[in-house]
Amino acid sequence: MPTFRKSYQPYVSPFDPCPPLGATYETPAHLYLGFQPAGLEQFSPLDALRHGTLWPALFTPYTSPYRSYKETK
Repeated sequence: MPTFRKSYQPYVSPFDPCPPLGATYETPAHLYLGFQPAGLEQFSPLDALRHGTLWPALFTPYTSPYRSYKETK
């Protein structure tokens, strides 16, 4: 399973007065699906409205990049 949260660390020069911060971002699930297979599982209409998509394979819950690993346990 691919990871949807990616991180980026820019180059930090020894001459930078303020070192840049790293960035994290989420990639959408459809990037890893390719063509939509026939007979893909679907949410019920009410669940689809709650999740924002009809297909569970394309649903990715938002995870906060600021929440540390220790807080989630």
